[in-house]
Amino acid sequence: MDRFTISIDSELLSEAMRLSGKKRKREVIELALCELIKKHRLAELQDLAGSGLVDWTPEDFTSWREAAKEEGNE
Repeated sequence: MDRFTISIDSELLSEAMRLSGKKRKREVIELALCELIKKHRLAELQDLAGSGLVDWTPEDFTSWREAAKEEGNE
């Protein structure tokens, strides 16, 4: 694991911690990075819809998304 020294807006970080329920700064930053990655990967998958490279239907994506939400709440 790499160590960094960064400057982050303290109000922004505090609000992210409040909303996420995380107690440690590292936890909320890692959560934010994971959410950013997930968002972009989903967008990439959606761009492939109809291309023939991915044979999922919109219903398959919805089911997958719901399963991911449930998994995240455990």
